[in-house]
Amino acid sequence: MNDHRIPAPFHAGELRAQQLAGGGPAGAPIRSQMPEQHRQFFPLLPFVCVAVADASGWPIATLLHGEPGFVSSPEPGQLYIAARPDHDDPASAHLGRPGAGVGILGIDLGTRRRNRENGTIAHADREGLLVDVHQSFGNCPKYIHVRQLSRVERRPGQVERFGGDLPEDAVKLIASCETMFVATSSGISPEDLVGGLDISHRGGEAGFLRLDGRVLTVPDYPGNRYFNTLGNLLLEPRAALVMVDFDSGDVLQLQGRAEVRWQLDRPAEDMRAEREWAFIVERGWLRRAAFPLGQR
Repeated sequence: MNDHRIPAPFHAGELRAQQLAGGGPAGAPIRSQMPEQHRQFFPLLPFVCVAVADASGWPIATLLHGEPGFVSSPEPGQLYIAARPDHDDPASAHLGRPGAGVGILGIDLGTRRRNRENGTIAHADREGLLVDVHQSFGNCPKYIHVRQLSRVERRPGQVERFGGDLPEDAVKLIASCETMFVATSSGISPEDLVGGLDISHRGGEAGFLRLDGRVLTVPDYPGNRYFNTLGNLLLEPRAALVMVDFDSGDVLQLQGRAEVRWQLDRPAEDMRAEREWAFIVERGWLRRAAFPLGQR
């Protein structure tokens, strides 16, 4: 029976990352179409995480939101998102070109379930975007901080743009962060079914992200051993992060360059970490009260 599994789903960077880490997964059910359980999952979500790239190839990480049902799958090879980025979102000007690569993560923080869909934009207008799915796969629920979210009335405020020097409120948001999303690119043409853009979850207790000046250190915990994020970083070090203060609704978006530290020359500050990567901030945006969901 054809379940649309991709026979060789990993690109050169992912294969190299698996080698550096001591081995890859025993199996990799990565499909070229969405299984029925994924198609039924996405319409339940009030937000999704999206990776896109600007004209120069810099990844941008953002969050799109709506009432449950705003994401749907009209057919197994497509995903429709009936939402657009806010006008002050750095992703706004770049999430619309047909053929552009896009990475999508659907995550339910209440049940810790998450599914990834990577592909290209088939069509976009003021109402939303239709994505042709190239890769569809699930992830384990490890390290997801459980939250029950509900819609909150917020009044969006000013957007603070900055370079490598982070404002005090951004530093505080990072210090309290328990849920972060990272967008990366393989640097390969999006027509290549095992390349393109990806967005992934990173989570832990408050303080798991360590900031020293403009360098943010991210621990890498044991996972599915696909190494999608680290494999991309081996080919293209430019990356983007997005994180939310679920109390205030503030959204922090960062762009920078990342370097993976495969062998730690000192005991890891986080005992669970098998390795870590350093993210050097180049620019960022702090969008006040921009996320309309809060923790119940």
